[in-house]
Amino acid sequence: MEKIRRKAPAREPIKLGELDYTPVLIALAIVFATIVVLFLWKRKKTVRSAVLFTGLCESGKTFVFSNLILGDDRETFTSIKENIGTYKTSKGRELKVVDVPGHERLRGKFFDQYKTSAKAIVYMIDSATVQKDIRDVADFLYTILADKAIANLPVIVLCNKQDETMAKSETAIRSMLEKEFNIVRQTRKNQLQSVDNSASSVAFLGKSDSVEFDFGQVSQNVRFVPCSARNQELDELTTFLETL
Repeated sequence: MEKIRRKAPAREPIKLGELDYTPVLIALAIVFATIVVLFLWKRKKTVRSAVLFTGLCESGKTFVFSNLILGDDRETFTSIKENIGTYKTSKGRELKVVDVPGHERLRGKFFDQYKTSAKAIVYMIDSATVQKDIRDVADFLYTILADKAIANLPVIVLCNKQDETMAKSETAIRSMLEKEFNIVRQTRKNQLQSVDNSASSVAFLGKSDSVEFDFGQVSQNVRFVPCSARNQELDELTTFLETL
């Protein structure tokens, strides 16, 4: 055994300067590039860049969309699919605007589709028929505000058709909705309890059952403003868009 050991040639020590680091550097570059691509892909997927126009049918959403995006007052009809356009602010910034269909069978589907890309919500109300439609108006707005995907987003409630004689003011509409929200949240709470008592607190807006609802209690900054799309009185809306 000793003879074999004596015959084995001695190994020369490897000098660090003689090592080839090229494969290691290539591997590190590939890993780094992969991380960057994944980061950018995820960021692009989750970036919030859309303003969602929501509300019931006949509230004037598509008319306002046409006015803002296309610059005309063309006749509109009940939308069965979303309308998408780009609004350019006075500073040259571009905002993606999505007109969500207001039909009760479609609005939930399209809202869910675009809510994760929303950076602001515009909720339009027909001020002339709001008293008749208050239950549906309140129910859809409650659904939007209770959704965690739009928590802390700015929300502007456009009280449209202020040019009509039967129109309610934005102050009156806010008060009507706050009262109706008390009914909506209690109804939803009862429905959840009938299915699963542990889920009774889900989608509850406000402080508690014993406290009357107020829009100041929600996480979003909700503003009620008057407007008349027909008379092109949209200054409050354009000012809101400029701040986004």
